[in-house]
Order: sequence, then structure tokens, then C-alpha cells
Amino acid sequence: MTSAPTSRARQRIRVRSRRDTAGDLLGLLPDPEHALAWVRDGSGLVGWGEAARLEVSGPDRFAQADKWWREFCAHLDVDDPLGVPGSGPVAFVSMAFADSPGDSVLIVPEVVAGRRNGEQWITTIGASDPAPLVAPLSRPSSVRYSNGQLPVTQYREAVRSAVARMRAGDLDKVVLAHDLVAVTDRRLDQRFVLQGLARRYPECWAYAVDGLVGATPELLLRRTGSVVDSRVLAGTTWPHDGVSDEELAAALMSSEKNLEEHSYAINSLAETLRPYCTTMSVEGPSVLRLPNVSHLSSDVIGTLEAPTSLLRLGEAVHPTAAVGGTPRLDATQLISQLEGMDRGRYAGPVGWIDGNGDGELGIALRCAQIAGATARLFAGCGLVADSDPDIEVQEAHAKMRPMREALEGL
Repeated sequence: MTSAPTSRARQRIRVRSRRDTAGDLLGLLPDPEHALAWVRDGSGLVGWGEAARLEVSGPDRFAQADKWWREFCAHLDVDDPLGVPGSGPVAFVSMAFADSPGDSVLIVPEVVAGRRNGEQWITTIGASDPAPLVAPLSRPSSVRYSNGQLPVTQYREAVRSAVARMRAGDLDKVVLAHDLVAVTDRRLDQRFVLQGLARRYPECWAYAVDGLVGATPELLLRRTGSVVDSRVLAGTTWPHDGVSDEELAAALMSSEKNLEEHSYAINSLAETLRPYCTTMSVEGPSVLRLPNVSHLSSDVIGTLEAPTSLLRLGEAVHPTAAVGGTPRLDATQLISQLEGMDRGRYAGPVGWIDGNGDGELGIALRCAQIAGATARLFAGCGLVADSDPDIEVQEAHAKMRPMREALEGL
């Protein structure tokens, strides 16, 4: 069901982009609880205010969102001398993982600040004040954790059940997740969490859309004109006492289990994207090292046959085997059966799209859904037939570390 756009969305809205020396993007965010962000190593986009909003759900959420965005952009009066991806009109996007209930959101901010290849700009979308007063940053004094909808003990059993199904030949791979609830002593400042994530994980995309805050290492899709690319991650290890980074990387690159998991993820992305492309290449795998884990990483680059929008491409490839499984339908059905929880927008596409249909969508990983003083954290692991439930629990724990550190301000 689609919510009606604001009344301004039905009129011609003035959109103006101009060059600016914005400074630290995350430091510009004025509101502790309504941050909009997509930033990697200091570059990207942040936004505030709300010129228009779409809430959409169900299996056709991508198509509805794409239609709404095209119609919205058709009624804009745009002055954009920069003409780069991310200037002009922009919507921040966060789509649900599952078709049901599939609650998803697009938010068009009143102000967007951007930085790309050393160039900075400010875009106003029907707004008159691009520089509101920035509220002081606040941090919690205490954080308490409790079980979510799927506690660790039940998660371990779900992994066991999934492994048994794969050993029986029912499917090749499935990705299962569990959640954890954090409660702080005061309402959470999303900017505090974002800045902590960006500082510790500059290789990741720090993001915030409608209370979903995280830092993802995985780029689902980037569209820049006729070029589309993706960074696929699957296969994971984490620091062990007495084992060097080089030894961990070598073990990861030679692990049959992790290489198998990675191949499913690459193949699922390439197979669903290839019909839209005239050429496609795959580079990798290599090892991406992060402070908490290391992943097998490959890049997929294609040339689009026709100017398909980012949202329609996202609909085609989601969910990849990196967050769903193989075969896709069997895996998503098993996820629903064994997890027994609504993932919400965790593991769904998150990012931004501009008026030309260009933009970036990551996979919403290493994240929490924040509401007031409560944050619901998520972590998941890719499973194949020889996965060990105890090791998968350890991996999920390692993947929770970025959000726990950010909440605690470590």
C-alpha cells in the first residue's frame, strides 16, 4: 500500500544544486533522530528535512517505488549545473528484505549535501534554509542487551536444521540471521552511531534511512549511466589469537567451504544481472580486511543494454545468494520457516537514487533499527552443507561487533 506524497510533491518543486565547501558530511546532520546518510571514507551524501516520502510494501514494492520516483521527478523544476551522480533531486532508499510484509521507504530530503571526487555541493529541494542549527551530539552512558525475536540458542538450532536440509540435498546455500536488542539510558543520537561506524570502518558505506543505521561492506549495485557494478562478499573469517592477518587471508582463500559459498553469491548476482547487460566481467576473489572480519570479495562490472533504473535493477538481483541463498526461492522460504521473524529492512537494499536513475544500493548489513532508546541489531551467516553451527554462532557474534562498538562509543 502506497502512502500519498506530501502536497508539495503534486506541485512543481524547485530543486537547486550549487557548489559548496560543506566540510565533514556527517558533521552537517542537524537532527539526532532523523539522519539520512550514505558515506564512505568521507564521500557520499547526507540529507535532512523531508520534502516528500513514500511508504510501500509487498512483492511489487520496487516497481511501485520506481514509478513514484519517476512521477515525482517529472514535476520538478531543476537547476543543476554540476550534473554529477547525486546532484539534483535525490531520494534515500531502504527496501525490505522479504516480500511480506515488505515495509519499505523512500525519503526525499529538503537539503542534500554531497561530495564526490573532491567536488562538494548542496542541493535544496523545496527548502529555503540549507544550514539549520546543528544540535549538540549526545552519547548514551549505558547500554543493556537482551534477546531479540531469535536468541542465539534458537539461532544455533536453526543453523543445525538448515545444514541438515542442505546435506539432504534440498538446497545448496541459505543465509540465516538472528537479532539482539540494545536499550540505552537515553534516546539514541543516530549521528553518534554513524560517526562511530564511519570512523572505525572507512572501507564500508555508513548509512542511515528512517532509523535503520549501519555500515555495510557490500555494494549490491551502483549505476552510473550505462555502467553498473557490484561488490559481492561471501565467505568470512575473523581474528584468532596467535594467527596473523596474512595467515587468516591465506586460509580464507584456500577454504573449500568459503569458496563454495562465495561462488553461489557471485553466480546469483551475475545470472540475474546479465540479461540487462551487453558485457559483463567478474574480478576476484580477493580478501577484504575489516577490523572485525575478513571477507572473500569479488567485483562484477557490466554495461547496460538499455537505461534501466537502479530500482528496477535492484528488484531483479535482490536477494542475492549473499543474503538469501541458492536456489533463491527455496532459500527464502527456508529463511521464513527457520528464523520465524520479520527481518524488516535488514539485508534489503539501502542507499540512494537520483533524478537520472543513477545511484548506489548497498545491502543493509552490520546495522540496527533504532527507535528512541532501543536498537534492534542483526547479524547473519551464509551456510552450506558442511557449515558448523558453533562456528556460525561465533561468526555472527563477530558481525555484531561494529554496531555494539558504535552504540557503546568504544
